Amino acid sequence: MLTSLIAVFLVIATGWVLKARGFVSPAHWLGVERLTYLVLFPAVVIHTLAVADLGRLPVLAMGLSLVLAILIVAGMLLAFRPLLLRAGIDGPAFTSIFQGSIRWNSFIALALAAGLQGRDGTTLMAIAVAAMIPLLNVLCVLVLARYANGRPMTAAATARSIVLNPFIWSSAVGLLLNQLQWMLPTAITTYLDVMGRAALGVGLLAVGAGLDLRSLTRPRLAHFIAVGVKLVVMPLLAWTIARHLGLSGPALTMTVVAASVPTATAAYFLARDLGGDAPLMAEITTLQTLLALATLPVAVLFLI
Repeated sequence: MLTSLIAVFLVIATGWVLKARGFVSPAHWLGVERLTYLVLFPAVVIHTLAVADLGRLPVLAMGLSLVLAILIVAGMLLAFRPLLLRAGIDGPAFTSIFQGSIRWNSFIALALAAGLQGRDGTTLMAIAVAAMIPLLNVLCVLVLARYANGRPMTAAATARSIVLNPFIWSSAVGLLLNQLQWMLPTAITTYLDVMGRAALGVGLLAVGAGLDLRSLTRPRLAHFIAVGVKLVVMPLLAWTIARHLGLSGPALTMTVVAASVPTATAAYFLARDLGGDAPLMAEITTLQTLLALATLPVAVLFLI
């Protein structure tokens, strides 16, 4: 676990050093992020789901564990919204806490899954992608539309934002191709595999490039809430539900990893585009990513 985790964070650190030293210009990093988000990551999700033998995997139990954990945390945050408002956390800041508490960094999760369990780990984590990503994006878009300071999104715009999200459509395409895998040409599966292999390394470099250590000089209540809920409460909830549903072995490990990774860097772009508190979102992402180096192995070692 430590070997895989350290390797992942070394790649993230490399991305940060490249950005800090100006080895790659900021404009080029934007292109890298866009390439990873729209092309490379969908390729790894489509390929993994398309060739997976889902019949031998605990798809329902694993997916349900993660979905229920997300819904419980989301409901808890919405229930405490009036208290947070009285504590000085306005609508845009609340949306960043919300995203920081329920979203996950699938690049880190998939890299850890591959390091811990190889192809089986990647397949299990793809189940988490298919279960979590559509729900997470729907919830986050709706909360931003309700509480952010941006122009309110129409129902059509909200639906379009959800449907066109690359994490959602790639999951749908992968599951569809899984039913047709017997007729998929080898050239297509090889193409997707090659594209997908590039996703993890490039994606982790982009994660590192997105970190802003200078923004962490004054942590405040919003930071503590997002860190505590995402790195402590979410793993405990997912583990508790998974155990009650009978999950064990690699499936339980991957469930805990999926629930324990820090929030997604894509949350920053969503906050920026929909009127959320983008600077706070960047701070939460950076803080969680750094602290996950300590909390991830603890979560996995004590919860499996």
